[in-house]
Amino acid sequence: MSTIAPDIQTAASVISIASSMVDKAITSLIALGGPDKNQTLAYDLAHVAAAVSTAESLLAYGAKGDVENNIACAFTADMVHDFVSRLIGREELWGVEASQFEPVQGFVQRYRAPEFLASLAEVQGPRHLASDFEMVQDTFRSYANKVIAPQAEHVHRHNGDVPEEIIAGLAEIGAFGLSVPVEYEGFSEGGESEYMASVIATEELSRGSLGIGGSLITRPEILTRALVKGGTEAQKLEWLPKLASTEVMSAVAVTEPDYGSDVASLKTTAVRGTGPNGEAGWIINGVKTWCTFGARANVLMLLARTDPDRSKAHRGLSLFIVPKPLGDSHGFTFSQDGGGKMDGSPIDTIGYRGMHSYEIAIENWWVPAANLIGEEDGLGKGFYLQMAGFENGRLQTAARAVGVMQAAYEAAVDYANNRTVFGQPISQYELTQVKLGRMAVLIQASRQFCYSVAGLMGKGEGAMEASMVKAYVCRAAEWVTREALQIHGGYGYAEEYSVSRLYVDARVLSIFEGADETLCLKVIAKNLCDAKK
Repeated sequence: MSTIAPDIQTAASVISIASSMVDKAITSLIALGGPDKNQTLAYDLAHVAAAVSTAESLLAYGAKGDVENNIACAFTADMVHDFVSRLIGREELWGVEASQFEPVQGFVQRYRAPEFLASLAEVQGPRHLASDFEMVQDTFRSYANKVIAPQAEHVHRHNGDVPEEIIAGLAEIGAFGLSVPVEYEGFSEGGESEYMASVIATEELSRGSLGIGGSLITRPEILTRALVKGGTEAQKLEWLPKLASTEVMSAVAVTEPDYGSDVASLKTTAVRGTGPNGEAGWIINGVKTWCTFGARANVLMLLARTDPDRSKAHRGLSLFIVPKPLGDSHGFTFSQDGGGKMDGSPIDTIGYRGMHSYEIAIENWWVPAANLIGEEDGLGKGFYLQMAGFENGRLQTAARAVGVMQAAYEAAVDYANNRTVFGQPISQYELTQVKLGRMAVLIQASRQFCYSVAGLMGKGEGAMEASMVKAYVCRAAEWVTREALQIHGGYGYAEEYSVSRLYVDARVLSIFEGADETLCLKVIAKNLCDAKK
């Protein structure tokens, strides 16, 4: 006999109905001509599919106890509400009717009831981490609390730099070696443990600060994964230990002013040429933008066109390690013997401060032949090596979003318990409690989906789920941080309180690592359709 709670069994039935409706909607999207011809339908369908997958990932969690049951059921009801809100008025496009949810209407009403959500206002639920991962969480949370969080507001308000003590401290606790294999002086032994450790560390550091914590450790990871995937043994021995120890810090130079997600069309070129002493190598020309950490980095992981035949698109691109001096965060200009030049101009942003982003103009900048990742075998494989570098990026962005949400929720709970309006703390008002309850549900659902995807990626799977978790969680972070700011009232709009920083930081999450629209249309919706054909 099943020991699963009846409510979770009902939740599974609700999710099954939703999944069947998604399947029918995919068929309708294909019949209408696909995502490119039906972008609104494709976008909404991608987000609904991501929410359904999030709910599916919660079923096992929900069977572990009463609190877990309540969180999983509340999220499932929330998923149905979002599904129906996107569906109403467009049923013909979707090829389904909202009435298909009628058999489970009672379940949805119960778990969307204001009094039920209010009961979850300060109930976050256990994470159910193995002891090894609890140690990872404790280590990185402690560091974030003691070192990162106290400096987060100053860096944000003054648009300052990442303090060097944070970089050194993170190196000491192994943060930059989480994805570097142990044989190259890192801490990764592969499999699920690598991805789970990164997710947990990233969340805790992002809870302290997105700009000077959670995002900082992803810089070396991207280059690390590209090297592990396609670098020569000599390149791995040369660069991976340095990345793990922060002897070398890296930045990513892929995006161009005219080409964001359309990487296949980029213009930056690399042609064979000799260095100042006659050494064989490559000469790079072009402009890169949104190069985060570009001043502080010792090297750029740069994607360039090595085949002038543009019809080859992705197949004409190669990936380079481009050494550079450390630059001033306010802008830099470097020259090489032989005439090479590199100019970096900062791009001021409303949030996500500390590492700074740059537009970098590169003119006749020479790099040795040994810095082409894969060397001659890497020619034309740059796009695919770059994608290997970014393979964990979407999952890590979702983990960053969870950390930002968690910080915003904690700030909102604290403020609500201490702010008195009309004679009582605002935490006692139903509307505040319902907001906090939904926040707690979305955060735990997002966290558990991240854990699920980490498990899949550890098995060499989960690419689609990584896109889904990024799409869902980053949008959830926008709502959570907005409502956390709203609970603070006028003080939420003041820089005196950290919630204003969390709000503007959250806004970038659905833009970088694949803009939400591109991710939904070109990855999620496209793959859903391709799998159906």
